[in-house]
Amino acid sequence: MTLFHLFLVAVIQGLTEFIPVSSSAHLILLPGLTGMQDQGQVIDVAVHIGTLAAVIVFFWRDVAGAIAALPQVVRGRVDTPGARLAFLLIIATIPAVIIGAVLSLTGLSDAMRSVKLIGWTMLLFGLALYWADQRGPVTKGAQDWNMRDAIILGLWQAVALIPGTSRAGITITGARAMGYERRDAAKISMLMSIPIIMASGVLLGGQAAAAADTQALRDGAIAAGFAFVAALLALGIMMRLLRSVSYTPYVIYRVVFGIGLLIWAYS
Repeated sequence: MTLFHLFLVAVIQGLTEFIPVSSSAHLILLPGLTGMQDQGQVIDVAVHIGTLAAVIVFFWRDVAGAIAALPQVVRGRVDTPGARLAFLLIIATIPAVIIGAVLSLTGLSDAMRSVKLIGWTMLLFGLALYWADQRGPVTKGAQDWNMRDAIILGLWQAVALIPGTSRAGITITGARAMGYERRDAAKISMLMSIPIIMASGVLLGGQAAAAADTQALRDGAIAAGFAFVAALLALGIMMRLLRSVSYTPYVIYRVVFGIGLLIWAYS
């Protein structure tokens, strides 16, 4: 792969992974819209590793507390903030891992990679985000996250396995509908991405590494670096904007993009 192709894939993944516009949809559409070759599994895994590193760095204090408390969780104790966060993240990850494994084993995940489906999910889930953001109450903060809400958001996160839904978008939609403040809804969504990206990395990483050669691994390392920088910038900008701006700009992007895809797909 050329350096420009690696840069393009990594930047698309980095910029769209944590904002509610669906990174998977953009990566699926990239070869069809540009004529470029599919980047392949090695690069997919690499750019996800880059975005994983970015969210860990951005929320380092929360992540460090959760990691340090894992031994407590194993012993059944969740009486500290770190242990509670680690436990809730595990709970929220289970639905997507189970459903994702089923889709992968049955081949349904490949069958859903269609422009028509992505167009509809971009449009409809964009409108759902607008409704939840505008109508949702503001009664909770990140410190109020509990087991019930973790289970519900985990189920919403599993819906994001449908291309075009957006993992960040659907979990933010669910969190806003349940009353979480905009920045805290985004924070919970970002933290939920850590174990799910790790789980998908473990699932695909072994296969990708086994099939990779030296050149592919070098390309993967470059792509991971680009994705890390792009994701870190995207996280910083979004969290700052949410102090004064709603999710409406992302909704507008999703609706326009979704309608454009549907016109193209049905024409």
